[in-house]
Amino acid sequence: MQKYHPTRVLTLVYQPFALGTIAILTYREAKINTRARNLFGYSLFFISSLLLIIIDLATSGGGGIGTYIGICIISGAFGVADAHVQGGMVGDLSFMCPEFIQSFLVGLAASGALTSALRLITKAAFENSKDGLRKGAMMFFGISTFFELLCVLLYAYIFPKLPIVKYYRTKAASEGSTTVSADLAAGGLQAQLNKQDEEDPKHQERLSNTQLFRQNIDYALDMLLIYVLTLSIFPGFLSEDTGSHGLGSWYALVLISMYNVFDLIGRYIPLIKSLKITSRKCLTVAILSRFLLIPAFYFTAKYGDQGWMIMLTSFLGLSNGYLTVCVLTEAPKGYKGPEQNALGNLLVLCLLIGIFAGVTLDWLWLIGKGW
Repeated sequence: MQKYHPTRVLTLVYQPFALGTIAILTYREAKINTRARNLFGYSLFFISSLLLIIIDLATSGGGGIGTYIGICIISGAFGVADAHVQGGMVGDLSFMCPEFIQSFLVGLAASGALTSALRLITKAAFENSKDGLRKGAMMFFGISTFFELLCVLLYAYIFPKLPIVKYYRTKAASEGSTTVSADLAAGGLQAQLNKQDEEDPKHQERLSNTQLFRQNIDYALDMLLIYVLTLSIFPGFLSEDTGSHGLGSWYALVLISMYNVFDLIGRYIPLIKSLKITSRKCLTVAILSRFLLIPAFYFTAKYGDQGWMIMLTSFLGLSNGYLTVCVLTEAPKGYKGPEQNALGNLLVLCLLIGIFAGVTLDWLWLIGKGW
C-alpha cells in the first residue's frame, strides 16, 4: 500500500497557493495593472517549468525527499501563476466578445488533451525502456516550457497590438477601467486614454465587488458546484481507485485522456447557439443534476466494467467543459467593462474554491478508506 499519493499531494499543495493568491488579486482587482499581472503569471509558469527540468538534470532523476520538497514548492509556484493568469485573462476577456472567453477556455482544455496525448505516446514509446517515465516527463516539460515562453512573448508583443483588442480595451477605458492603461500604452493608445480621463470625470463609477457578487450569486455557486463535483472525482479517483481491469496500467491513462478530450469537445458545443443554455435557472438545474454522477461512479466502480466507467468519465468531462463556458460567457453580459473584469475575477475565485473543496473532499475520502 502506498505511503503517500503524489497525485493528490501535489494537487493539495498547489491549491492553497492558487486560492490565496486569487482571493487577494480579486479583492484588489480594480487597482492592479492587468498587463503586469498576466506577464508575471506567464513568466512564473515558464520559470517553474524550466526549474523542474533543471532539478531533474541536476539529480539525474534520482529523486529523494529533498527533490520531492522542491517539486512541492514549484507546485505552489504554479498555483500562484495560475491565479495571476486565469483570473487576469478571464477578467480581461470578459469585457470583450464572449467568443474570446470561449477560445481561452478551449485553450485550457486543449492543454489537458495534449498532456494526455503526450502521456499515451510516451508510455507507448518508452514503456519498456530504462527510465521511460522520466524520458516522457522530460519531453512533456520541454514542450510545456517552450509554449509558456511563447505565451509570454505573444502576450507582451502581439496581443495588445491586435486591432480588435485595442477596440475593446479602449471601450473598457471609456467606461472607467483603469486596469487596461498599461495594455493601451503597449498598443500605442495612451494619448486616447488620457483624453478620455479629461472628458469624462464620472467614468470611474461602477458597482462594487459586493454588489456584483450579490447580483450574480447563482453564477458564483454554479462555478463552485461544477468544480466541487469534478475535482472530487478527477483526477484522484480515476487515477487510483478504479480497481483492476483488462486495460491494465493503461486504464487510468485512458480514463484521464477521455475526460480531457471530452472536456475540450464540451467547450466547443456552446458555439452552436441552439445548444447553448442561456437561462440562469436552467444552468443551475443542469449543474445540480451532475451530482447524480456521484452514485453513478460509485456503483460503476463497484459493479460495472471498464466500458461504463469510460462512458461516465467522458460525460463528466463533456458536462464540465460545456457548463463552464456557458456560465463564464453569459455572466458578464449587461455590465460595463470594469464590472465585467471584476465579475470575471470573482467567478474564477469561485472556480478555484470549488477545485480546492473538491480536492479536499477527495483527500478526506482517501483518509476515510485508511489509505
